[in-house]
Amino acid sequence: MKYLLSIAILALVVATGCTYDVDEDLSPNCSDIENVSYSAEVALILSANCNSCHSPAGGNLGGIRLDNYDAVKIWVNNGRLLGAIKHQAGFSAMPKNAAKLPACSISKIAAWINNGAPNN
Repeated sequence: MKYLLSIAILALVVATGCTYDVDEDLSPNCSDIENVSYSAEVALILSANCNSCHSPAGGNLGGIRLDNYDAVKIWVNNGRLLGAIKHQAGFSAMPKNAAKLPACSISKIAAWINNGAPNN
């Protein structure tokens, strides 16, 4: 009986210790959100999460394009980009019918906007 209990405890420890968390929040890249660049980070986040709907190839749903700096800047300037990705009240939550972007991605976009949304 002790032997079975020991095996059960060992199995439980192994099972709970062997998880793989893919959440960006655990990424060391999220620690530096002061120097976020459009081309190296923001564009990649938008491309991976938004351009399937908001680009010419995706059909420019809602008349919104997010596949180039000038198009993104329009939605930054009117405040709708950040409100949508933060799922704030009064905004259409994006991505549509999906979970919010990882907190790290939202933080990077917010930091870039707070730094004047430069085309860098």
